[in-house]
Amino acid sequence: MIYYPDTFLDNLLMEDIQYGDLTSRALNICDQLGTMTFTRREAGCVSGITLGCRLLEKLGLVVTAHLQDGDFADKGDCLITAEGRADALHQGWKVVQNVLEWSCGVSDYMARMLEIYHRYQPKGQIACTRKNIPNTKLLATQAVLAGGGVIHRQGCSETILLFANHRRFLSEPDNWAQHVKQLRLAAPEKCIVVEADDIEQAREALKAQPDILQLDKFSIEDISQLQQEAPQLAPHCHLSVAGGINLNTIEKYAQTGITLMVTSSPYYAPPTDIKVRLYPKD
Repeated sequence: MIYYPDTFLDNLLMEDIQYGDLTSRALNICDQLGTMTFTRREAGCVSGITLGCRLLEKLGLVVTAHLQDGDFADKGDCLITAEGRADALHQGWKVVQNVLEWSCGVSDYMARMLEIYHRYQPKGQIACTRKNIPNTKLLATQAVLAGGGVIHRQGCSETILLFANHRRFLSEPDNWAQHVKQLRLAAPEKCIVVEADDIEQAREALKAQPDILQLDKFSIEDISQLQQEAPQLAPHCHLSVAGGINLNTIEKYAQTGITLMVTSSPYYAPPTDIKVRLYPKD
């Protein structure tokens, strides 16, 4: 479960409704009771349900979730129903619609990538990087997990990942064995992941016996070649692929046999179209 602190909920609400709904006040309908429904216009994986419900509840509304994060919705399925004062309904409308549309877009994109990937690699995993849109990490994390993905790393203090940008500061940038040894000594409880930018770097990195070698922007041919070489050079090392992996390219990468893909593409998925309807209570 992803924990959403009250301050996070308040910030989302305050962006849009700090001074109330002027139109509702001007029409003198604030005190009327009504119902609001959030419906998915197209089928797909859903996310943002838990957060959406909490936002509506903070406005004093009675809320019913009809589906859970990670469920598959058919076209026309109702995700959330809220009941209460008309002014609260109008205040929650756009905030929750925005959360659902963006979150469902991410989760459905991830689910569709995995559906293609698992045709070739049934146990393959897609990990999303920390290159998320600023200030969306909580939303993005929930959406990725709801879609069946995993998180690559939440921050730079969470895991060891040796980049070329690190190695350039070292006296022997190409001494992979020394780098891996030093990292194991300094962080003995961590998995050692190193990134290579070309096939020659990858071969040298494999000789250092890292736990995971991340291949950044490699061609399909080079990935396939390393799949053959890696078991001899580093039998306990896993290969992952990063760079250029998205819904349009996942199939060709899946056919290389790699079982871990690293990407940020789901964060930039088109939002899902969520229909919102408000109407007075009988």
